[in-house]
Amino acid sequence: MNRHIMVFRVTLIVASLGIFHPFISIVRGATDARDGFVTIRPEETDELLANPGMGWQTFHRTRNNDKNLPDWIPSTVHYARWGWGTLEPSPGQIDYDFLDRILEQTHAAGQRLAFRVMCCSTTPDRPYHPVWLQEAGGKVLTVDYNNQNALAVPDLDDPVTLDRHLDFLKRLGVRYDGHPDIDHIDLGTVGWWGEWHMSSSKTGRMPTMENRKTIIDAYQSAFRKTPLLMLVGDRDCLAYAAGQGAGWRADCLGDMGGFSKNWCHMRNAYPQLVKGAGVQDVWKTAPVAWETCWDMRRWVQEQWPLRYIFNYALACHGSYINNKSAPLPEGDNIRSEIERFLRRLGYRLVLRELRHPKQAVSGKPLVIEMKWQNIGSAPCYEPYRLAYKLTDRHGCSRILAGNVTVDKWLPGSVETFTEEFLKQPPDLPPGETVAVIDRIVPPDDMQSGEYQLSIGVVGEDPVKPVVKLGIQGRTEDGWYPMSKVNLIP
Repeated sequence: MNRHIMVFRVTLIVASLGIFHPFISIVRGATDARDGFVTIRPEETDELLANPGMGWQTFHRTRNNDKNLPDWIPSTVHYARWGWGTLEPSPGQIDYDFLDRILEQTHAAGQRLAFRVMCCSTTPDRPYHPVWLQEAGGKVLTVDYNNQNALAVPDLDDPVTLDRHLDFLKRLGVRYDGHPDIDHIDLGTVGWWGEWHMSSSKTGRMPTMENRKTIIDAYQSAFRKTPLLMLVGDRDCLAYAAGQGAGWRADCLGDMGGFSKNWCHMRNAYPQLVKGAGVQDVWKTAPVAWETCWDMRRWVQEQWPLRYIFNYALACHGSYINNKSAPLPEGDNIRSEIERFLRRLGYRLVLRELRHPKQAVSGKPLVIEMKWQNIGSAPCYEPYRLAYKLTDRHGCSRILAGNVTVDKWLPGSVETFTEEFLKQPPDLPPGETVAVIDRIVPPDDMQSGEYQLSIGVVGEDPVKPVVKLGIQGRTEDGWYPMSKVNLIP
């Protein structure tokens, strides 16, 4: 059965029970009707929007179990990281039950999962590699970290160890690539905590460049559908992974001198790594994720300026922020600064104007002209489509998917990592207003009469909107009533 016809029949039955309320209020904004056309200019909202593929990440707990997540912060992504040994506790046997259970819990919380696999731990007696690795013929090294000795890490230059890990990644991809409840995966594995560096170690070493590239290739081969984010710790490997389509993730946002008076991540590390790798424009096609250094409470304690840090993260076109599910700092203007930041983080799509003829003819195209603007910090990386719902006076609806996708609407930009930028990152400007034209064809079997036209942004399911817009008037089912159109035979 045709999906659109099936939807129509279902709504007819529901309407007959008196559940629908026809012609609910039109979206707030200016309306102009002249020359046979209707023009709507919706009113913006300052609401924090819970949208897929962006925003605040909870850490190792879903949002409904995150006691430090205030109710005014929405979260659609649950982020976690595990050691290789946790996910493959026995040779050749990935603990699918563990991951599936996490995915089920994440889905139930209205989130999607993002995760990283790690191999090198800095905690004595708690290695990240599998305990069976040496028995299987793999090589394990003993190295130091920050005056700690006798830390066991896998030797990824050892052929057996490398093959075992590459096989693990392959099988992980066979099971989970393209999984609807996975948002993205960090391209981890190498270095401390999977961050692609062995800092503060005199005896620890990175794998050869050839083997590092082999590991990157394995991730790219295993996950062709699920987005990958590369850690910024290795400049050459960051450039290599980004060249194959990966986004990037930086794990110490906010550090303005917590490790050294003469060096910090914000003014030294990120310019050297991101600019040095030539990946400043990766955001146009793949996401950027941030994790706080310590957490935001340290920023406030050190009196590091929130506006500087947040403007920096937005200017680099971040889509995600992970504060490790830590409590938020206390103090004046903290919430307002966080709200301001989250209102821009990721994509934020605003319909500025919608115009269409007052009348439409069954079986003939109805042309809808629109002006859209992305006032966020990043694109929407999914090709979600515009869709339209026509509802008659009895509450019976037809949903018609359009041809316009929202993934090409870019935010504004500023030049990053210049001397002036590092002194004070400016406010990110909104993206350019984009004029688009869409066409829908009301089916011949639709009755003549007046219909309410609503708009939404949908994914594979054309019935359910998946994106909240930066305008007022959203209904409980996610649609935005716009105007009225008279359908004639």
